[in-house]
Order: sequence, then structure tokens, then C-alpha cells
Amino acid sequence: MMDTHSHTIAPRRGVIGLYIRLMDTLSSATAVLAGALLLVGVLVVCHMIFMRYMLGESTIWQTEFAVFSITAAMLLGAPYVLLTGGHVAVTVLPDALGGLTRRLMNLVASLVGLAFCVALAYASWLYVLEALHGGWTTGTVWNPPLWPALLPMAVGISLLSLQYVAEILRGDT
Repeated sequence: MMDTHSHTIAPRRGVIGLYIRLMDTLSSATAVLAGALLLVGVLVVCHMIFMRYMLGESTIWQTEFAVFSITAAMLLGAPYVLLTGGHVAVTVLPDALGGLTRRLMNLVASLVGLAFCVALAYASWLYVLEALHGGWTTGTVWNPPLWPALLPMAVGISLLSLQYVAEILRGDT
């Protein structure tokens, strides 16, 4: 599969370049964390299967933990997906038009994506704080507090917003 998101423009210097490099590094670091969370989630699913079907034991925490860790992996991996151009995009029209028109269309798309992510990040942080201050739990047999499961959504979407800014500043949107 061809990488359609190549960073061919010369690297930026100064504060903007520092910001772009910082966000690229942070997005890469959260991708590693996302990979670890995905691996842990898969191992917990295997543990759950073994406990239920091999030992005939009931499982209490495994389903929720697997859902939370795999969902966190997806949300924390999103900035890296944007960084590497791994997101799904239909680029037939911008590619056909090329040049300035293509760049303007990509910029508008990035600004719309950024606006959506900023709004979602704001709402996510409010949701996390509400769950934390309200002492919300999942209401299941395991019944852990809900805010740790919601935190990756707020962090991931916030980092995705910041990565959008880096991509716009990079100039190859």
C-alpha cells in the first residue's frame, strides 16, 4: 500500500518546527502505548476464553477490561494514524485537480477535522470530569470507576487535535 501522506516539504525551524517535532514524537509515543494496550486487551480476551471454556469458571472483570483497553488503544493511536496518513480518505477530486486547489481542499478538510476534534475534546474532558466528580462506576459486577475508561477518549482526541494543528503547520495538508 502506498503512503499517500509523505512529508516532502522541508522541515520547519524555530518554534513551529519544534511544535511539529514534539507532536510527531508524542503521537509516535502514544502509538506505542496503544499497541501495548491492544496486546493487553487481546491477552485478557485469551485469559477470559481459557477461564470460561477450559476451567468452567465465570469471569468478572475481563470483558470490561478488554473493551476499555482495546477502545483506549484505538483512541490513543488516532494521532499516529493522522501523522502517517493511515486514515481513510477519498482523494480522487483533489488528486485530479492538483496544485493549489488540492492544497486548499486538503486545508479545508483539515480545518473541519480540527474543529470537530476540538469540540469532541472539550466535551470529552467535561464527561471525564463529570464521571470523576460524580463518582460514576460502570454498574457491573466488577464495578470499577468510569473515569479511567473515559480518560483515553479525552487524551486521544486532544492529541488528535494537536496533531491536526501540526499537520496544518507542516503545510503539506
